[in-house]
Amino acid sequence: MGNPDKRYGLVKRHLPILRWLPEYNLEKAVADAISGVTVGLTVMPQALAYATLAGLDPQYGLYSSFMGCIIYMALGSCKDITIGPTALMSLMTYQQVIGKNPDFAILLCLLTGCVQVLMGILHLGVLIDFISIPVTVGFTSATSVIIAVSQLKGLLGLSFSSSGFLDTLKKVYLNIDKTRLIIVNFGLSCIIILLLMRKMKDLKFNVASPKQQATISRILWLLSISRNALVVVVCSAVSYHFHSLGSVPFILTGPVRPGLPPFQLPPFSTEYNNRTLSFVDMCSELGSSIVLVPVIAVLGNVAIAKAFASGDSVDATQELLTLGACNIMGSFVSSMPVTGSFSRSAVNHASGVRTPMGGLYTGILIILALWQLTPYFYFIPKASLAAVIICAVIFMIEYEVVKPMWRSSRKDLIPTIATFLLCLSVGVEIGILIGVGVNIVLLIYPSARPSLNVEKTLTSHGQEYLLVTPDNSLYFPAVDFMRTKVGKVGVKLGSSHLPVVIDCRYILGADFTAAKGIAALIKDFNQRKQPIYFYNPKPSVVAVLKGVCLDYFIHLQTREELYRVLEEHQLQKEKLKDESRAVSLDLEMKSDCQRRRHHAPLDHDDPISSDPLLDPLGKSSLAPIIRPSQL
Repeated sequence: MGNPDKRYGLVKRHLPILRWLPEYNLEKAVADAISGVTVGLTVMPQALAYATLAGLDPQYGLYSSFMGCIIYMALGSCKDITIGPTALMSLMTYQQVIGKNPDFAILLCLLTGCVQVLMGILHLGVLIDFISIPVTVGFTSATSVIIAVSQLKGLLGLSFSSSGFLDTLKKVYLNIDKTRLIIVNFGLSCIIILLLMRKMKDLKFNVASPKQQATISRILWLLSISRNALVVVVCSAVSYHFHSLGSVPFILTGPVRPGLPPFQLPPFSTEYNNRTLSFVDMCSELGSSIVLVPVIAVLGNVAIAKAFASGDSVDATQELLTLGACNIMGSFVSSMPVTGSFSRSAVNHASGVRTPMGGLYTGILIILALWQLTPYFYFIPKASLAAVIICAVIFMIEYEVVKPMWRSSRKDLIPTIATFLLCLSVGVEIGILIGVGVNIVLLIYPSARPSLNVEKTLTSHGQEYLLVTPDNSLYFPAVDFMRTKVGKVGVKLGSSHLPVVIDCRYILGADFTAAKGIAALIKDFNQRKQPIYFYNPKPSVVAVLKGVCLDYFIHLQTREELYRVLEEHQLQKEKLKDESRAVSLDLEMKSDCQRRRHHAPLDHDDPISSDPLLDPLGKSSLAPIIRPSQL
């Protein structure tokens, strides 16, 4: 069955808890508990807000916040990552849930996990590499703008349903006269306070004692990272005060279902538009999100893992499997799709977490909140939740990368801008698909139009030849272009008599279509009697080209071989030229003799002409001169 040590190593790879649990001690437990509780205080208001953003009841945000933390504790490879609802996943979920019931979000969570596990088993994490940084920048910036705009109705005290960025702006414009100024002032005050508290951790005070300085810094840091919870608690207290007076001027969250969610199978059928939808029907309704949501979730999770890896390598396959398990198990407790949260992971890291056990404490705190605190969530103003979301997403707009991108590679701005504008105008799913498509086109364009460096050069013995150096591999998009360009090189500038040498040092691969194109190119050169050679090709390229070109594909591996073949060609060319010249002179002499015989009188006693150029034997005295061996 194999080496036991190897089997145990494989188990430890897929169960990272076995690596750190044997060394777990009280010191690490205390650090993890502090970090876990701190993250829990951060996630509670965010979870309520993100559920609203996803078009779900507030309790679904809390349902989505504890299972992932607990599963990641056992299977996760990065101690800092905290799994749960995020603004991006909420927006992706909203695109599918709008106008539908929560069953679609729960099933999407299950299918997201299944796709992620399948990607992990098949080692398809490489697909994430096709979503480049320019596309990611455009996508995350666009989703941040969409999320912020979607919260305008909560911030302005408006009530309407919308289906996208442009539709939301239109509805805000049409309902702007219904704005409630007291809610606007309340929401803007929350935003200002949250932004100021965000900067509190950076404040420095001139205190003589380093110990006092450390204490003050720690208190300011704790207030800063707990700002969401503090603002929501204070706003809820204000709302409760108005409620006790008999009138609340704010729009409240409303009743939140108390207690833990039932542990049950995800829904495989549901009631929608007065008809029962089967599992297949529900999947059809979810459409491309079944693939896009898991891919986007993995992209964010792996990015966070790399950011907090501290130089360690990130096992992308293990992260895929772990995130898939988090979503699959989460669907049993009515969770929407989840992934790693960068903001909460940063809080976890800054809190001094030592192991993934911190996620367990976060999960326990969320469970306790569901058990005991749900009645108090009723009084949370929606404007305060809108402020929490806006303050979280405005820092995801990556405008600062535009300037360095402009300086380093301006063409990368094309997929960035395309993705950004398309996500805003036609939707995030279509936007990212087209953005990836644009990026792939820019990626393969150099392969379709390789640069050709052409120079006339000499061998060590002075023979001239044309050296053509392509800067890319030979695949089917470049075949016709390459054939046309090399063909033109062979005849331009009066160089049609020179051999052409294709330097293959940068050609790392070729395919069947390219081989057929090269065969046609060689045929073109052979028809005009101009030699073409391939210098220093890779063995894999030779195998592909010889499979089609057979014996007329001449490849040379060393410079000495190349020079020898070129010299042999030159000698053969000179020999043919001499023979051609001799034949030409011979024909000219015969023609001249015929002309002389036709015009000069003949001696009828002697059958041989008396032409002085003819010797007594009747042969031309020029005959020795035109022998090819003496030319």
